[in-house]
This record gives sequence, structure tokens and C-alpha cells, in this order.
Amino acid sequence: MTNNMKDCLKEAGDYNKTGFNYTMSMITGRYKLTVLYAIYRHETIRFNELQRYLNILSHKTLSSTLKELEKDNLVLRKEYPQIPPKVEYSLSKKGRSFIPILYAMCEWGEKYIK
Repeated sequence: MTNNMKDCLKEAGDYNKTGFNYTMSMITGRYKLTVLYAIYRHETIRFNELQRYLNILSHKTLSSTLKELEKDNLVLRKEYPQIPPKVEYSLSKKGRSFIPILYAMCEWGEKYIK
């Protein structure tokens, strides 16, 4: 473990002010990581397409998850003024910066899944 990793993971005087806590606050939620991964895979995706791709989320759950990710500036929502309404989702710069962490989690899972 590098010194930077040790510093980041050490006990802090106020846990709420740690980088670890901030990161967890961005991704805590049952489907946030799954939705981030799905948007990353498609680059830009519409709501119904995302719901069909995931096939595990209700309309309400996906909608609230997307709103939280958008509020945290991990996902961008682009609405087109047309009938019927068209809305597309993509990762923000901040959201794209999280992709290496998703890959590391995937690699860790692949290593220990057996």
C-alpha cells in the first residue's frame, strides 16, 4: 500500500470530512454504480433504453437514481424540446473520472469471484 493510500484510509478527526466519505456519498445507493456503468457503456442513452438495458429497475427507482446522480454532477441530462419529449443521459466529466474506479472494482471482483 502506498503512503497516499495509507493517508487516505487512516482514521481522520472528522470522518465526514474525509475523501472516502465524500466518495461513498456519491455512490451509495443500490443502483447508482450500475446506472453509471450502463451510461458509460452507451455514452449517451435515453431513459426507456436505459430501463430496458438494465431490466431490473422500476421507472420510479431509475428516475430517482438518475436525479441523484445528476444532482451530484455525475450524470448530465439533456432535454430536447419536441413532442414526444426526448431526454438523453450521459456522464459528466466528473462521472467519467469515476470510470477507472469502476474498472478497479470489476477487476477485484473478477479476481475473487471464483
